[in-house]
Amino acid sequence: MFTWFTSLDRTERKTLYACFGGWAVDALDTQLYSFLIPTLIAVWGMTNAEAGFLGTSALISSAIGGWAAGILSDRIGRVRVMKLAILWFSFFTVLSGFCNSFEQLLAARILSGIGFGGEWAAGSVLMGEIIRSEYRGKAVGTVQSAYAIGYAIAAILSSILFATLPDTQAWRWMFWLGAAPAILVLLALRGVPEPAVFLAAREKRVKAGEAPVSPLMIFHRRYLRTTSLTSLLAFGVQAGGFSMVIWLPTFLKTVREISTVGVGYHMFVLTVGSFVGYIVAAYLCDAIGRRRNFLLFALLNWIFIPAFLYLPGGGAVMFALDFVLGFAALGIYSALGPYFTELFPNAIRGNGQGFAYNFGRAAGAFFPTVIGLMTAGGHLPLRDAMAVTAVSAYFFVLLAIALLPETRGRELSEEVEKDNAGQGAALRLAQPVPGNGS
Repeated sequence: MFTWFTSLDRTERKTLYACFGGWAVDALDTQLYSFLIPTLIAVWGMTNAEAGFLGTSALISSAIGGWAAGILSDRIGRVRVMKLAILWFSFFTVLSGFCNSFEQLLAARILSGIGFGGEWAAGSVLMGEIIRSEYRGKAVGTVQSAYAIGYAIAAILSSILFATLPDTQAWRWMFWLGAAPAILVLLALRGVPEPAVFLAAREKRVKAGEAPVSPLMIFHRRYLRTTSLTSLLAFGVQAGGFSMVIWLPTFLKTVREISTVGVGYHMFVLTVGSFVGYIVAAYLCDAIGRRRNFLLFALLNWIFIPAFLYLPGGGAVMFALDFVLGFAALGIYSALGPYFTELFPNAIRGNGQGFAYNFGRAAGAFFPTVIGLMTAGGHLPLRDAMAVTAVSAYFFVLLAIALLPETRGRELSEEVEKDNAGQGAALRLAQPVPGNGS
């Protein structure tokens, strides 16, 4: 099952380790806030709508940071941008722990979001370009599983800190300790090279005297369909995930009446399920293709989300529901990285991938706010609001994959041709390799 890993060369393996650590820290810093919502509502008297907006604001700013990082990674390199992004979001995560009001935390979370949006954009392209095509889905999906590790660390940290410190101090230490692992990731990134395919394409354009590709090239008529549909796919995946994960600790505490410490245990089981989901999806997207993988996981979410929210149960039953929810709602993310890498050509890959993923993140980020607004004034119970928003999100996933091509086994290349109107050079997408199941 893991023979592919032993077949990786030294550069591929070193890159996998560094990106795995980077995404784990990204997930840790991103997930911290969801554990703190009930405490901050109690300490600062925030409303549900304000709590939802705090979560949404960081996700929206991450979209801006992700697109900017994608553009920069096409200009100055994937590794360099990844390092800058990690330093950025770590600094503002630490700063979040010193905030004393809703307004201060809002500003800190907006700024930290710019960094963790950029980290995914640079790291995903880096992995997709360095790992060879036959292992790309498994490798990028395996790195995606680092999010489960980050979520698990956040859950454990939450349980320990809220069990040993007053709530008014525990939430601050959550932010401060959450940034510490970034130092290890920066050390792991030393010696990781820029992808050969990126360097070769850049050198070719420099020798030809070509100007850097415009950031707006992803909206050229040749790529607008790909940019639009990948953005729609990312939106569906992340809107569904955000609807559940951001409000999950609050749901467990207020609807299921589980203690703050107990919530940490349930979130830990959910992250174990998500880890298994990431790995299974990583293998499936190479085995059955990217599109079928998304279809399967969308169907699983339509089954497991209502089951989690409405089935009665406690103890072992609730932990089992935690596991399957994490498996479906987060495992679906695994195929986004390899799929997007294969859909965009070299010169605009960071730009296109960064925009699509982070547009989806920004648009999907409104769903937690919508849930807060739907529950405000007793319009809908939290359970119903989460169900409506989460289940509806996966319709967008099905629409996108119905209109996008299969790319399993596609080699990364870049060809240049004149567009039909003769208006300069346009990048042409690589075609699937015949006989590889594309």
